[in-house]
Amino acid sequence: MGEHHTTTFPPEIIEKWSNLGIDLPTLFSAGHLGSRMGIHIIQASPERVIGTMPVEGNTQPYGLLHGGASAVLAETLGSIGAMMHCGPHQIAVGVDLNATHHRGIRSGLVTGTATPLHRGRTSATYEIVITDEQDRRICSARLTCMLRPASPTGSSTTEASSPTEAS
Repeated sequence: MGEHHTTTFPPEIIEKWSNLGIDLPTLFSAGHLGSRMGIHIIQASPERVIGTMPVEGNTQPYGLLHGGASAVLAETLGSIGAMMHCGPHQIAVGVDLNATHHRGIRSGLVTGTATPLHRGRTSATYEIVITDEQDRRICSARLTCMLRPASPTGSSTTEASSPTEAS
Protein backbone atom coordinates (compact mmCIF):
# COMPACT_ATOMS: atom_id res chain seq x y z
CA MET A 1 0.00 0.00 0.00
CA GLY A 2 2.80 2.48 0.69
CA GLU A 3 4.16 2.14 -2.85
CA HIS A 4 4.56 5.16 -5.12
CA HIS A 5 2.76 4.81 -8.45
CA THR A 6 3.32 6.82 -11.60
CA THR A 7 0.43 7.27 -14.01
CA THR A 8 1.18 6.52 -17.67
CA PHE A 9 -0.27 9.01 -20.20
CA PRO A 10 -0.16 8.81 -24.03
CA PRO A 11 2.25 11.37 -25.59
CA GLU A 12 -0.57 13.27 -27.34
CA ILE A 13 -2.37 13.77 -24.01
CA ILE A 14 0.81 15.01 -22.33
CA GLU A 15 1.35 17.51 -25.15
CA LYS A 16 -2.29 18.70 -25.21
CA TRP A 17 -2.47 19.40 -21.47
CA SER A 18 1.09 20.40 -20.59
CA ASN A 19 1.10 23.20 -23.19
CA LEU A 20 -1.50 24.86 -20.94
CA GLY A 21 0.71 24.59 -17.87
CA ILE A 22 -1.56 21.97 -16.26
CA ASP A 23 -0.06 19.32 -13.96
CA LEU A 24 -1.49 16.11 -15.45
CA PRO A 25 -0.77 13.70 -12.58
CA THR A 26 -2.48 16.06 -10.11
CA LEU A 27 -5.45 16.83 -12.37
CA PHE A 28 -6.07 13.19 -13.21
CA SER A 29 -5.41 11.83 -9.73
CA ALA A 30 -7.96 10.10 -7.59
CA GLY A 31 -8.53 13.33 -5.61
CA HIS A 32 -8.84 13.64 -1.83
CA LEU A 33 -11.42 10.86 -1.42
CA GLY A 34 -9.54 8.52 -3.71
CA SER A 35 -6.31 9.21 -1.85
CA ARG A 36 -7.94 8.35 1.49
CA MET A 37 -9.20 5.10 -0.04
CA GLY A 38 -5.79 4.19 -1.47
CA ILE A 39 -6.78 4.52 -5.14
CA HIS A 40 -3.85 4.69 -7.55
CA ILE A 41 -4.26 5.57 -11.23
CA ILE A 42 -1.96 3.33 -13.25
CA GLN A 43 -2.83 4.25 -16.84
CA ALA A 44 -4.98 7.04 -18.23
CA SER A 45 -6.17 7.81 -21.76
CA PRO A 46 -9.60 8.58 -23.26
CA GLU A 47 -9.74 4.93 -24.43
CA ARG A 48 -8.77 3.21 -21.16
CA VAL A 49 -8.24 4.19 -17.54
CA ILE A 50 -6.82 1.64 -15.11
CA GLY A 51 -6.61 2.06 -11.35
CA THR A 52 -6.21 -0.04 -8.23
CA MET A 53 -7.61 0.10 -4.70
CA PRO A 54 -6.82 -1.99 -1.61
CA VAL A 55 -9.64 -3.91 0.03
CA GLU A 56 -8.12 -3.28 3.46
CA GLY A 57 -9.56 -0.08 4.93
CA ASN A 58 -12.49 -0.09 2.48
CA THR A 59 -14.69 -2.79 4.01
CA GLN A 60 -18.17 -2.87 5.51
CA PRO A 61 -19.00 -4.36 8.95
CA TYR A 62 -18.94 -7.97 7.64
CA GLY A 63 -15.36 -7.54 6.43
CA LEU A 64 -16.25 -7.45 2.73
CA LEU A 65 -15.26 -4.73 0.28
CA HIS A 66 -17.89 -2.00 0.70
CA GLY A 67 -20.09 -1.51 -2.36
CA GLY A 68 -19.67 2.24 -1.97
CA ALA A 69 -15.90 1.82 -2.24
CA SER A 70 -16.36 0.02 -5.56
CA ALA A 71 -18.63 2.87 -6.68
CA VAL A 72 -15.98 5.45 -5.75
CA LEU A 73 -13.35 3.54 -7.74
CA ALA A 74 -15.73 3.24 -10.71
CA GLU A 75 -16.71 6.92 -10.72
CA THR A 76 -13.09 7.99 -10.34
CA LEU A 77 -11.93 5.95 -13.34
CA GLY A 78 -14.89 6.84 -15.56
CA SER A 79 -14.58 10.54 -14.71
CA ILE A 80 -10.89 10.58 -15.58
CA GLY A 81 -11.66 8.97 -18.96
CA ALA A 82 -14.40 11.53 -19.62
CA MET A 83 -12.11 14.43 -18.60
CA MET A 84 -9.41 13.20 -20.95
CA HIS A 85 -11.98 12.84 -23.74
CA CYS A 86 -13.41 16.35 -23.38
CA GLY A 87 -10.05 18.07 -23.07
CA PRO A 88 -8.83 21.05 -21.07
CA HIS A 89 -11.59 23.47 -22.06
CA GLN A 90 -14.46 21.40 -20.61
CA ILE A 91 -15.22 19.67 -17.33
CA ALA A 92 -16.81 16.26 -16.84
CA VAL A 93 -19.51 15.98 -14.18
CA GLY A 94 -20.95 12.58 -13.24
CA VAL A 95 -24.74 12.51 -13.62
CA ASP A 96 -25.53 8.77 -13.49
CA LEU A 97 -23.70 5.88 -11.85
CA ASN A 98 -24.90 2.33 -11.46
CA ALA A 99 -23.00 -0.63 -10.11
CA THR A 100 -23.73 -4.33 -9.82
CA HIS A 101 -21.70 -6.20 -7.20
CA HIS A 102 -21.04 -9.78 -8.34
CA ARG A 103 -18.95 -11.25 -5.54
CA GLY A 104 -17.59 -10.37 -2.15
CA ILE A 105 -13.91 -9.98 -1.44
CA ARG A 106 -12.17 -9.71 1.95
CA SER A 107 -8.54 -8.92 1.14
CA GLY A 108 -6.08 -7.98 -1.55
CA LEU A 109 -6.16 -5.39 -4.27
CA VAL A 110 -8.91 -4.73 -6.79
CA THR A 111 -8.26 -3.34 -10.27
CA GLY A 112 -10.74 -1.24 -12.20
CA THR A 113 -10.68 -0.69 -15.95
CA ALA A 114 -12.84 1.99 -17.56
CA THR A 115 -13.54 1.88 -21.30
CA PRO A 116 -15.84 4.17 -23.30
CA LEU A 117 -19.31 3.13 -24.41
CA HIS A 118 -20.12 6.60 -25.82
CA ARG A 119 -17.98 9.72 -26.25
CA GLY A 120 -19.90 12.67 -27.56
CA ARG A 121 -19.79 16.45 -27.53
CA THR A 122 -21.97 16.92 -24.43
CA SER A 123 -21.79 13.55 -22.66
CA ALA A 124 -19.54 10.52 -22.21
CA THR A 125 -20.43 7.09 -20.84
CA TYR A 126 -17.87 4.60 -19.55
CA GLU A 127 -18.15 0.95 -18.53
CA ILE A 128 -16.01 0.08 -15.54
CA VAL A 129 -15.09 -3.52 -14.69
CA ILE A 130 -13.56 -4.18 -11.28
CA THR A 131 -11.69 -7.45 -10.76
CA ASP A 132 -9.81 -9.17 -7.94
CA GLU A 133 -6.21 -10.38 -8.07
CA GLN A 134 -7.34 -13.63 -9.73
CA ASP A 135 -9.03 -11.56 -12.48
CA ARG A 136 -12.53 -12.51 -11.25
CA ARG A 137 -15.17 -9.85 -11.80
CA ILE A 138 -16.17 -8.19 -8.52
CA CYS A 139 -18.30 -5.36 -9.90
CA SER A 140 -19.66 -4.02 -13.19
CA ALA A 141 -20.46 -0.32 -13.32
CA ARG A 142 -21.50 2.34 -15.82
CA LEU A 143 -20.92 6.08 -15.46
CA THR A 144 -22.36 8.87 -17.59
CA CYS A 145 -20.76 12.30 -17.37
CA MET A 146 -22.16 15.58 -18.63
CA LEU A 147 -19.49 17.65 -20.42
CA ARG A 148 -19.65 21.39 -19.71
CA PRO A 149 -17.54 24.40 -20.67
CA ALA A 150 -14.93 25.24 -18.06
CA SER A 151 -14.25 28.73 -16.79
CA PRO A 152 -10.64 29.89 -16.41
CA THR A 153 -10.82 28.78 -12.75
CA GLY A 154 -11.96 25.28 -13.75
CA SER A 155 -15.53 25.56 -12.49
CA SER A 156 -18.61 25.14 -14.67
CA THR A 157 -19.68 28.32 -16.45
CA THR A 158 -23.34 27.36 -16.14
CA GLU A 159 -23.55 26.65 -12.43
CA ALA A 160 -27.14 27.97 -12.17
CA SER A 161 -28.35 25.09 -14.35
CA SER A 162 -27.99 22.66 -11.47
CA PRO A 163 -31.25 20.74 -10.86
CA THR A 164 -31.19 21.74 -7.18
CA GLU A 165 -31.05 25.44 -8.08
CA ALA A 166 -34.02 25.32 -10.45
CA SER A 167 -36.59 25.98 -7.72
